[in-house]
Amino acid sequence: MGQFQFTPLNMEGLFLIESKVFGDNRGYFMETYNYEDFKKAGISDVFVQDNQSASCKGVLRGLHYQKNYPQGKLVRVIKGEVFDVAVDIRKGSDTFGKWHGEILSAENKKQLYIPRGFAHGFLVLSEDAEFVYKCTDFYHPEDQEGISYNDPAIHIDWPIKVGMEIILSEKDKVNVGLESII
Repeated sequence: MGQFQFTPLNMEGLFLIESKVFGDNRGYFMETYNYEDFKKAGISDVFVQDNQSASCKGVLRGLHYQKNYPQGKLVRVIKGEVFDVAVDIRKGSDTFGKWHGEILSAENKKQLYIPRGFAHGFLVLSEDAEFVYKCTDFYHPEDQEGISYNDPAIHIDWPIKVGMEIILSEKDKVNVGLESII
């Protein structure tokens, strides 16, 4: 597959993606997306929107999803390090309510492809982080929903260190449990 290694993960459609990195004394170069290579790997989505966020240590964003306009996402970190999580919320899926977490960082340059039908969130582990992602549908603020990051029905093993303050948005503080979407 050209410039990429696609590793299928424990839920249908979820992939860890590693790019070939070409480095020398000037720095490095890598492709982060190529439609033809992704299509050969089984990811034929068309991305229509790119987003970027900056956050400080302890910020936990998510678990977000859009109910009527679900988004597939291709996510990566360009500065710092995060623990990125995808939760399967596809009704009828054998892995409904299961989660997968992955350390994404500027250093490891890994990407995660999250198909439609997943809730998504991340926790910033470094002093600060910049997170970028492509989406398969436009953002519809009225359609955004959220599941609590600490929902005992999902039981995500977040790498929260002793003394780490978790910083949530006001919206994320009132996210509900997985049972609300069953």
